[in-house]
Amino acid sequence: MPEHQIQSPLPGTFYRKPSPDQPEYKAVGDTVDAGEVIGLIEVMKSFHEIHADAAGIISEFLIENEEPVQAGQPVAILST
Repeated sequence: MPEHQIQSPLPGTFYRKPSPDQPEYKAVGDTVDAGEVIGLIEVMKSFHEIHADAAGIISEFLIENEEPVQAGQPVAILST
């Protein structure tokens, strides 16, 4: 299966949950549609959604929850 990388649009801190007491947006093995939210990037107390830009199955997250990320850095890999 071909793979596709979802990249961070901004530098900041990556979050896989909308808040600490809620479940993750997506987990490894989940199916995603193009445009679906897979996580958040926090920059200076402002949160920005990361959207899948292709449909597929999440095969791996390359950044752990609450880790720093750079703009353009791959966050997750989709099997398309």
